This record gives sequence, structure tokens and C-alpha cells, in this order.
Amino acid sequence: MKIIQTDVLVCGGGCAGLAAALSSARHGAKTLLIERAGFSGGIITTVGLPYFDGLIDKPSGRFVVKGIPLELLQQLGVAKDGAKHIDDLRPDLITKYWGSVWIPNVEEFKLLSDELILKERDQLTVLYHSMACDVEVREGRIAAVILANKDGLTRVEARQVIDCTGDGDIAHWAGCPTIQSTPLMPLTMHFRIGNVVPVKETRDAAKKVLIEAHQEGRLPNFYGPGLIFAFAKDECYVHATRVPADATDAADFTRAEIQGRKDAWTIFNEWKTKVPGFENSYYIMSGPCIGVRDTRRIVGLNVLTLDDLQQTTRHDDAIATGCWFLDIHPPETTLDKPFTGSGFQPKPYDISYRTLVPQKVSNLLVAGRCHSASSEASASSRVTATAMALGEAAGTAAALAMKSKIEVGTIDGRKVREALSQRNGGPFTDA
Repeated sequence: MKIIQTDVLVCGGGCAGLAAALSSARHGAKTLLIERAGFSGGIITTVGLPYFDGLIDKPSGRFVVKGIPLELLQQLGVAKDGAKHIDDLRPDLITKYWGSVWIPNVEEFKLLSDELILKERDQLTVLYHSMACDVEVREGRIAAVILANKDGLTRVEARQVIDCTGDGDIAHWAGCPTIQSTPLMPLTMHFRIGNVVPVKETRDAAKKVLIEAHQEGRLPNFYGPGLIFAFAKDECYVHATRVPADATDAADFTRAEIQGRKDAWTIFNEWKTKVPGFENSYYIMSGPCIGVRDTRRIVGLNVLTLDDLQQTTRHDDAIATGCWFLDIHPPETTLDKPFTGSGFQPKPYDISYRTLVPQKVSNLLVAGRCHSASSEASASSRVTATAMALGEAAGTAAALAMKSKIEVGTIDGRKVREALSQRNGGPFTDA
């Protein structure tokens, strides 16, 4: 079996993993990033969800996440240099109702991610089309992660490991305690429709048609629908499918992909034949993968809870700031309820370094939506910009642990916070 040795291994190149790998390499650690797709970016690129959520505190409009996410927005031409407020972003790419910013071109985001990775090539190597499939644990630490790709099976021996798989796969396989919500939030297949000419009646008619399709059995579930014209005036990006499934179960995950594609096509056909503005439309594409909101989360040394969000609990070892509302999607069609969410909008809140630190394994961190949080709290902390902030913190911690010749599970989170602050990485809980 081929063997690779490295200081830091980052498993998963999504929002959290991309930030973790860049941060680790920039702090001088020899870093390997592995990603199952052929590109980085996670939900933005593999699902096609073109948002940075959790970047901006909605009531005040100020940024609570900066660092690598802000760097990406600046290089994409979305944010001004020194941006601190939603008004410092391109006005055509923001929604103050949600406190969110759109990524103008998903393909450009892929290219930029590659460019940033290659810029750190002296310290950072990426292997796309590569997936972790097993771990070897000895005396409370991960001795090796086994990955599969076109080379066959490869044994990666890393001093520090960062799990950014979204599902906590590495932590779960290593025997760390994990939890799942009951019920799990549904999956969503995002898709795009071209040559749409919206008129006054379009949005109301689009919902009416989906209600009828659902009630008559042609569409199992839906929500919204969200019709977003972010890419072009005649191109509609659609939030609407809702597929209950457990994405940690291979068979159920496969079923969800198939159902999601079918539901997206059903919605398109219903609109094309019945909704004003869609008469001459065409189906562009669905996301390469269905979007997953909710699977495993670790039970870490600290658990972010709803009470923490409500009381704005402060932590000396805070390494990121959350701000998104409780974005909870029920796994069924809910015609009598709002688009999504609980209505609770927290003030900016601290996220402790210890929410990245699992139990039982000393050289592992877990970043992104699978960090340590309760069901309610994770509905806020799971989003893109927050995940990136957690990833940047994890990468920083791994590199600091290498310099200090200790394990990431024992490093003082306050030192991680200091290192992040020196690079404008946060946290930014206080105004």
C-alpha cells in the first residue's frame, strides 16, 4: 500500500476544509487536502448553493466573519477592500432580508479555490477524486487514515487530522461519540432554469402549481419555492425540493439523489406548462450532488447549545462568531408555515474552540457543520461562512500544534484565537 506522510491531513474540501487547508499551510504546516469531488468548495460548488450565509449580523449589517471568507469575496469582486458592513458589498449580490451575500459565479469560485490552493503549493497538496474510507487508531490518536482513489488504497500518516467531511466520518470511524438529530432535516436538490421572463403573477402561480402537484401526488414534498435571479435576469435558481433521508446511510443517500433529481424535473415541467414566465424556459442543470443539511455531529469537549445562543454565552477560547437564524427545515411539506426557520434571530455569539475537539482522540479536530452543537444550535452554526470560520480556526490550531509539538486536542484555544486575530480571522462577536 502506498504511504503518504504529512503534518496535517484535511479530509473534505468543502467550505470548512478549504479554509482549514489554506490556514494550516499558511501557518507553515505541511498539509494534504483530500476531496471526493473534482474541485473544492463544498455546498457552493458540489451542490450549487451560491451563498455566504452567517457572514453578516442581519440586524446591524456588520461582518462577524472575516478572514478567508472575506478574502474570497474580495477576490471575486464582491467586497471592497476593508469591508466591514453589508453596504461594502456589491448591492446586486446581497439580500438584507436574510443578511446574506450571493456568489456571482460558481465556476469562478472553483477556479479561485484552485488558485489559492496552488499558491500555497510549497506547503499544501490537494488530491481530488479521493475519499477517506477507514482510520487506524492507536493509543488514543489516529495513526493513519486510509483513502481510496485511482491509485488504489493509500495510507496517510498525519500528525494532526482535521475532519471536514460534513458527516463527521473520521471522528465516527475513530470511535468518538457522535449524535444525530431526530428527525433529520431534509435534503435539497438545487437546480437552475434558463430563459425565464418573470411577470407579476409568476411567484404566486409557481407556488400554487406546486401545491396542486403535491396534493395530487405528483410531487412528494416541496418548500418555498425560492426563485432567485442571482446569475442573470432570465436565469432562475431554485430552492424547492425537500427529500427526507439519512445521508450517512449509503442506500438512503442514493435514493435521495434519485428522488431529488426526479422532483426537480417535475417542478420544472409543472412550471413550464402552467406558470406565466416559464413558457419558453429550459432546464439548465441540477447540482452535481444533493444538498445535505444535517447528519452526524461530534459530542466535543464543549457543546454549543440553544441556551448559548439565547444568552450569548462568552468563551475565552472563542475562535469564531455565529449569527445566522435557527434555520430548521422540517422533513415534510409545510404549507401553513413560513419559508423556513424558527423565527429566532440570535445576537452574534461565541463558538468555543472546544466544539472542534472530539472526545477520545487527541490529534483530531472536527470543523464545519459536524462540530459539537445541539440540534437547535447547529441549525445556526451549520451555514457556509460560519463553517469556513471554524475550518480556518482548525487549520490554524493544527499548524500551531505542529510548531509546539503537541496534539490539537490539548492546545490552548486562547492561543488559537490570538493567532486568528493577527490575521483578521476573528472572532468578531463584539461590535
